[in-house]
Amino acid sequence: MFSRNTPDFHVISVSKPPKGMLEDIRALLQQSQLGMDDDIEQFVVACSGHHVVGCAGLVSNTIKCVAVASGWRGENLSARLLSEVENLAVQRGNFHLFLYTRPANLARFRGCGFYPLVQWDDVAVLMENTPVGISHYCRSLQRHLHHGQRIGAVVMNANPFTLGHRYLAEQAAATCDWLHVFVVSEDVSYFPFQERLEMVRQGVADLPNVTVHAGSEYLISRATFPGYFLKDAGLVNQAWSVMDLLIFRQYIAPALGITHRFIGSEPFCPVTHQYNCDMHDWLETPGRSASPPLSVIELPRKRHASGRAISASEVRALLKTQQLARIRDIVPPGTYAHLKQHYCVTAAVETTHDDSLTISPSLC
Repeated sequence: MFSRNTPDFHVISVSKPPKGMLEDIRALLQQSQLGMDDDIEQFVVACSGHHVVGCAGLVSNTIKCVAVASGWRGENLSARLLSEVENLAVQRGNFHLFLYTRPANLARFRGCGFYPLVQWDDVAVLMENTPVGISHYCRSLQRHLHHGQRIGAVVMNANPFTLGHRYLAEQAAATCDWLHVFVVSEDVSYFPFQERLEMVRQGVADLPNVTVHAGSEYLISRATFPGYFLKDAGLVNQAWSVMDLLIFRQYIAPALGITHRFIGSEPFCPVTHQYNCDMHDWLETPGRSASPPLSVIELPRKRHASGRAISASEVRALLKTQQLARIRDIVPPGTYAHLKQHYCVTAAVETTHDDSLTISPSLC
């Protein structure tokens, strides 16, 4: 039995941890039936002597993997861990923080200054460290409010913006009084966010009833959604879908008067196809939320002359092999000019250890 001395707190870099520390953290998490997400950058750990008695992980502005040894529960250690990890986040310039956890932990984290945003039954809850964050965001959206009987929305990654994205926006705008296009902001894509945002703005600039929004922290990326407290991989994807769609329905759509959400059909990616199915369920079903239901309009993908659906992944593959003529056929002029200027390969082609090609941005 370890002593009851006041624990010491340490910041641990996952990339350069002290010997044996990550194994101790994993063991502690396992005791709480938690896993460790691969994207965690740093941990705050509480140590009593040589024992790790508490931990809290941080990636960007999201706190993950908070655990306290059973013998230390009831000692207010969770609150102290969260205070330490919040201080770490502030030092890194992140003041607005999120936390995903099981609903059974809701009261515990409320007491530590976190407030629930959305909850999916007894599976998952999303919390943030301010009671006014979402209301401030909704007020910022309302500056772009346009009245009408049919207000549409499209959410896209645009990695990069293709003629398929243009077709979706154009068709949606033609049937709406106003269309809001949201570009997912997290930099987990091939193209940086600011580049994707600019390509979208150029690509829809001629549509008179469209507002392009820089995505926010409230548009959740599947790439960074935590799975440490969900054992089943399929449940992780479903929880991400539900959290994302509930935020859209309960907050974003009412702020802008959105009545319809437009999506393109998904013939390639099973995860995105399932997300489209979840969208029909969670946005259209009245009982899924106290907020009014939305109509989900699924449009067929724009296709090549050959009949194949256009996709951003195809553009990325063609870019790696510098097939610019083929890229020109499936992207708008603005996207093509951007790719040619910044991603044209001269000396920027490098051979990796597995002999595949990687492209570095480079002026030609």
